[in-house]
Amino acid sequence: NGLATARLGLVVGKRRVRLAANRNLIKRQARETFRERQQVLAGLDLIVLVRAPWARPTRQEARAELIKLWDKLLAKRSQA
Repeated sequence: NGLATARLGLVVGKRRVRLAANRNLIKRQARETFRERQQVLAGLDLIVLVRAPWARPTRQEARAELIKLWDKLLAKRSQA
């Protein structure tokens, strides 16, 4: 992105996650885990898009899934 910091975009649609509380939980966890890794993700523009229905995410499930995704992204970035 040409900047020294990473930027995050979130798309959690109502069709995929019905309850507003669950959508907000996913977004909160995404922002929190992103903040923890923001320094190593510097210079990237990232978009988190929920593509599959997720009926009842727990905080631990959401956090674990996001951490797994960030680690996968960092592994791909280090290979390039």
